[in-house]
Amino acid sequence: MTEDEAAGDFHEFFERHHAELSRLAYLLTGEADAADDLAADAMVTLWHHWDRVRRADSPRAYARGTVANLARSRIRSTVRERRRVLLFWSHRPERTNGPDMAAVMDVRAALDRLPFRKRACVVLRYAFDLSEKDTAQALGISVGTVKSQTSKGTAELQRLLGTRAADELVGRKSR
Repeated sequence: MTEDEAAGDFHEFFERHHAELSRLAYLLTGEADAADDLAADAMVTLWHHWDRVRRADSPRAYARGTVANLARSRIRSTVRERRRVLLFWSHRPERTNGPDMAAVMDVRAALDRLPFRKRACVVLRYAFDLSEKDTAQALGISVGTVKSQTSKGTAELQRLLGTRAADELVGRKSR
């Protein structure tokens, strides 16, 4: 069989079975968008192995198996992702109240006004709770530079937000 004949044969198979494979994927995953993607991915896989597929006892069964395998992989991946998200959120402290959006916007605006290096030092030290050494390593600067930039950055935040708000932001008690 020539390449053109194989392409024509595959095209005919595609036209005849794509919708069915998409329905199968939908019934396996319950997701309409995923079903179309899985059917398309299956067809790509079938095309790459078309010589083997068309020689199979039942190319249609081969195609269904391909969709089932892709759906299984997608479901497993989705389950793993959901577990990771649940694990992440389960380690977060419970909040009783929503965030004070005005304060969040004030802090965000104040951070935006800091030069990048000061902002990076303050954020890595206080928001990500990195040590001075880890912050220095992350930014590729010396520990002394981290100390001075963090100090200058928090002083600037105190000026922009007020002493009490800045101290609360970095977890220090008001003076």
